Amino acid sequence: MKNLLKLFVVLFILNSCSPKSETRNLTYVKLEIVKTEKEFEKLVAQKGLAEGFYQFADSNAVIKRENDTLIIGKNNIKKYYSNPRYQNATVTWSPESVTVSDGGDMASSYGKYNWIIKDASGSEQISKGVFHTVWKKQKDGSWKYIWD
Repeated sequence: MKNLLKLFVVLFILNSCSPKSETRNLTYVKLEIVKTEKEFEKLVAQKGLAEGFYQFADSNAVIKRENDTLIIGKNNIKKYYSNPRYQNATVTWSPESVTVSDGGDMASSYGKYNWIIKDASGSEQISKGVFHTVWKKQKDGSWKYIWD
């Protein structure tokens, strides 16, 4: 009877700790995504849209631009942002919410962005909106977007 009681207590403790550990891990993943978003934004500011979107893209990434344009694959994404139109463009964004899959290997983030594109005369065109990015954990532990 004593052994059965001990076993019950041990199982109860293990079961009680499990969700907290899981919650802690998912919270850590959320922080990883926020950090990745900041690194992504910083690289875009330093090296430009083409390089930033290329380096943070999964090989099979897809981005949706304009009303119905899908750009598929990281090389095509780099080509898209290499257009002279984007040479003088800047973008800032900040994730307001991050959701993580139960397995911790997929996540999505959304928040507000500001695009600023300078035309030939130097006038700025500002576009504001909401972004939604889906992230996939890579084999090396880094995060790359698969949808933006």
